[in-house]
Amino acid sequence: MEQVIRFALLGFGLGALYSLASQGLVLIYRGSGVLNFAHGAIGMVGAYIEWQVSVVHGAPYAVGVIAGVATSALLGALTHLVVMRQLRRASPLARVVATLGVLITLQSLVVIKYGSDVQFVRSSLPTKAIHLGGSVVISEDRVILLAIAAVLTVVLWALYKYTRFGLGTAAVAENERSAATLGWSPDVIATSNWALGSGLAGLAAILITPIVTLQVTVLTNLVIAALAAALVASFRSFPIAFVAAIVIGVAQTELTRYAHQPGLGSSVPFIVIVVVMVLRGQGLPLRDFFLQRLPAIGNGRVRPLYVIIGVAIGAILLSTTSPTWIDAITISMGTALILLSIVVVTGYTGQLSLAQYAIAGFGAWICGRLVAAHGWPFWAGAIAGVIGTVPLGVAFVLPAARTRGINFAVVTLGLGTALELMLFDNSSYTGGFNGTQIKSPHLFGADIGAITHPTRYGFLTLAVLTIASLVIANVRRGRSGRRLIAIRTNERAAAALGISVPSAKLYAFGLSAALAAAGGILLAFRNTSITYTSFTSFTSITDVAWAMIGGIGYIAGPIFGSTLATGGLGTAVSDSIFSGLAKYVALIGGVSLILLVLQNQDGMAKEMGNQLRWVGGKLSKRVPFLRAKPPKPLVLPPESRAKVPPRTLEVTDLTVTYGVTVAVDHVSLTVRPGRILGLIGPNGAGKTTFIDAVTGFARATSGEMKLDGNSINGWSVVQRSRRGLSRSFQSLELFEDSSVIDNLRVASDPRDTLSYLRDLVYPVQPVLPGEVVAAINEFGLEDTLQSKVEDLPYGQRRLLAIARAVATRPSVLLLDEPAAGLGDVETAELARLVKRLATDWGMSVLLIEHDMNFVMSVCDEIVVLDFGRKIAEGNPAEIRNNPAVVAAYLGESEDELEEDREFETSGGGTPSSEVLAPIPAMTEDVR
Repeated sequence: MEQVIRFALLGFGLGALYSLASQGLVLIYRGSGVLNFAHGAIGMVGAYIEWQVSVVHGAPYAVGVIAGVATSALLGALTHLVVMRQLRRASPLARVVATLGVLITLQSLVVIKYGSDVQFVRSSLPTKAIHLGGSVVISEDRVILLAIAAVLTVVLWALYKYTRFGLGTAAVAENERSAATLGWSPDVIATSNWALGSGLAGLAAILITPIVTLQVTVLTNLVIAALAAALVASFRSFPIAFVAAIVIGVAQTELTRYAHQPGLGSSVPFIVIVVVMVLRGQGLPLRDFFLQRLPAIGNGRVRPLYVIIGVAIGAILLSTTSPTWIDAITISMGTALILLSIVVVTGYTGQLSLAQYAIAGFGAWICGRLVAAHGWPFWAGAIAGVIGTVPLGVAFVLPAARTRGINFAVVTLGLGTALELMLFDNSSYTGGFNGTQIKSPHLFGADIGAITHPTRYGFLTLAVLTIASLVIANVRRGRSGRRLIAIRTNERAAAALGISVPSAKLYAFGLSAALAAAGGILLAFRNTSITYTSFTSFTSITDVAWAMIGGIGYIAGPIFGSTLATGGLGTAVSDSIFSGLAKYVALIGGVSLILLVLQNQDGMAKEMGNQLRWVGGKLSKRVPFLRAKPPKPLVLPPESRAKVPPRTLEVTDLTVTYGVTVAVDHVSLTVRPGRILGLIGPNGAGKTTFIDAVTGFARATSGEMKLDGNSINGWSVVQRSRRGLSRSFQSLELFEDSSVIDNLRVASDPRDTLSYLRDLVYPVQPVLPGEVVAAINEFGLEDTLQSKVEDLPYGQRRLLAIARAVATRPSVLLLDEPAAGLGDVETAELARLVKRLATDWGMSVLLIEHDMNFVMSVCDEIVVLDFGRKIAEGNPAEIRNNPAVVAAYLGESEDELEEDREFETSGGGTPSSEVLAPIPAMTEDVR
């Protein structure tokens, strides 16, 4: 027992340092809403500065610490001012990738300056042992570290709870615009928090170097343990982050001592990350006040001429260059396969994965061990490696199935690093200290070894890359591609259309895992000895950078991005031009990534495509066959206006609460086939929350919801949609990256799972249902079908949002403020369309709208909410003259309204009945 206590006390010091770093992450997140993956690298720079000042130049320790902390703080402030401030309106993906660019840049600079060798640093703190009884002792430095962390936790807690600066940070975290109107500068707040948080990272790195040594990658990975503690604290609470960090530190030291599984102790932070994400099942509270723009994506169209030219260039280079150049080209092509997997999972699905290189290593491990230890032929081992990695990819996404963006990145980084520590760094699993020894691979009886026959091996890699690229192009053009793009753009809207978001994510990650495994196998079998320790988490991060530079949404992007891979074509070219330039490739890549995110996050592939089109346009004037062919016009099948299956929506005593706030309070109503029920009320009355609860986006606290007599309380959003319950959104929530026709197709496509497999080989476009064609004609969208949604005027976007909901062929349609922002003429036309959805199509329509003229002219019945309660129900005539309704819209009680009426009859004002006075129908044919 005493030994257990001794190791627990050792963990106190480690946990204290994790606490300092996690407090820094919390500061930066609270001040700017950015999860800083460069946090460890910024601290690492401070540690090297302290080492140079104190050890190399012999300055006092205190001077070195001050210099290191100040350097980290300055780097943090510059990171915000130069990079992050410019990305305030960018997507979370762009902001995270920017911090990865900072990480790569700083790490590359330190490697160039100081090298990557391990430096053993003596502790400058007192290390005298303190006896606590028996054999239990603790060194003074661990007590000091714990005290520093505890004191700083209390200071930070008090600073952010009681001071004006802390209140300003809280205000900015809540709403930047509102805080700015009150005199708080979001820039000043964010810069201060970046400096303070980065200074803490520097202090943590300086103090931890005597324990873990001074080494680039070790200090960079400090962010992982800090991230785990900050995650437990929800990036808000300093005391919780402190306690979590101490627990993680103690768990690491205990497991390192007693666990027989190598790497288990070091994997504790990653296990914590996964467990927290699974238990919470929700994303971090990202602050997102602006419309966010994601990187552009390609359309998946295959141009045979370009494919032939690309393959021919690759074949010529492989056939005519030296073995050194062939190996560089092979490395780039193998890396391109891994980057192609990032295109699928990040570019198409919008999920940032930081584990792709680790997954590639797992595929290589399966293949390598089967070939070396069990005598399998290379081709069989490769197939087994690719297939065997798919379940791992699916397993990776299961803990993150309900997360997205940054949260997904956190989980995958943790899982990938745990795989590295527990498998790749364990020599008993990888063939011993020298790795897995393999013979030269053979295919169809021919030796294709990269050392003996580099050209043959290069041709194999080129063939695999070409086939994989064509497969992903098929996916992009097919139904499965449309589902992935819908999820990438808007998961809520995708689920509302009946798309299973978790299933699509599982498919994307499984497919990307297969691609990564193929790349990992081809890279590993270039040598006769496979060293799995090369499959590091840091390389997973740099691969995301290369994919972003090449074009993360384009199939051609990996070709460009992979040239920056270590030992790849970019290295060979740079070495041939400037001797020794290869060591700067990573630095160039990091800086390029930052500049790209700031200036053009779409990548080189799109820019190259733009340039080719410009050149082609110039040449086409003289060379006719180069002229771009206009897109073929869409030929629509005949329309059909058959009535939908009649279904009745019954809601009884529905209540929705958020904490102590009652948003919807025992509301009951019935929406019948062929009729329109209006749901009105002042702002904040609970109307949209009611629709959210009925469609499954908000959890009903109590009450019963039935569709045709069947309870839907336990149904998911997808189940409700597929059973005929569809909705539009107040904020439209269209798929901006897609065309009008793709928005409609993704709503009307069959939801079969077979398409996920068929699209790999031959994507089939199902015929548009006649009802969808009727909706296209009804809403006047036939001339805009091939236009991008982002190019449409606002009125047409409104119509498209309703048409997309109708394209699911629902029996019950819930419309949330469909006329918002429309002019009088457009509103009148929309009223006629909505009326026909009920009368001609037989839909049960629930309409939320603030335009009383619109509501009174189309609704058969109206329900009025105020403060979440139903205060009136009846036909339009009854609602117009209902005193409770008039009082709700005037913001008065009925007693106050009666006093106003007495005043009005004495000639003192405008009659309040005019608030909802009888409103004539807009046109006779509306009713």
